[in-house]
Amino acid sequence: MYRSRLHVLVTVGMVAMPFLFLVVSSRVAHLAIRRLLADVGASFLRMLAAYAIAAVLGWACAVFFWRGKRAVIALPVFDVLQSFPALSALPVAVAVWGASNATIVFFLMIEIIWPIFFSIVSSLKTIRRDWEEAVAMAGLGGWDYWRLFLIPVSVPGLITGSIIGLGEGWETLVAIEIIVGLRQGLGEFFAGFSHNPTITAFGIFGLLLFVFSINKLLWLPLLEWSHRMVSE
Repeated sequence: MYRSRLHVLVTVGMVAMPFLFLVVSSRVAHLAIRRLLADVGASFLRMLAAYAIAAVLGWACAVFFWRGKRAVIALPVFDVLQSFPALSALPVAVAVWGASNATIVFFLMIEIIWPIFFSIVSSLKTIRRDWEEAVAMAGLGGWDYWRLFLIPVSVPGLITGSIIGLGEGWETLVAIEIIVGLRQGLGEFFAGFSHNPTITAFGIFGLLLFVFSINKLLWLPLLEWSHRMVSE
């Protein structure tokens, strides 16, 4: 990714682009930059916490249930759970945790975990027979089997699922923050300026720019690296 000065300049530009847009939009819309940064930072931390939980649980469930008798029973159950409307459980979550970060993180985790889980399962199901024969001939077992074989072949599925899950997660984040009415965050920002189409348009474009920059700088290079690692 950093093979020339052009790559470095493009990377620096894409890192700076969302922040420059944030400054410009705050000037045009006459908003306090400190408030914008606080809202973006609060939502980002909630998303980060939810993604960390979803990635760990999704990967653990995928490598445990991807084949054998467990898969025959578990995968249809997970498929049904995936289609379950998570928002229907929102009153229960609010009753348990209230209008808190725990409620937001819980629903974000539910939204993100299924693309990660099923992408990893799909990735593991494409394992070639000659790879498994090579593992058997090498006598890999225990931690070496996980470290040298199972984790590397599941990484492409993890990254692909992360891209899809986080894309859905950002949409869910704004909606849940508005519904729950949590103070500070993108949900409060959009709800507070719903009467102003100009500021709302700035917010939507800024969010899209932020997500695009993360995908371009982080996830797409990681996806290319993971496929190259598996092929090697």
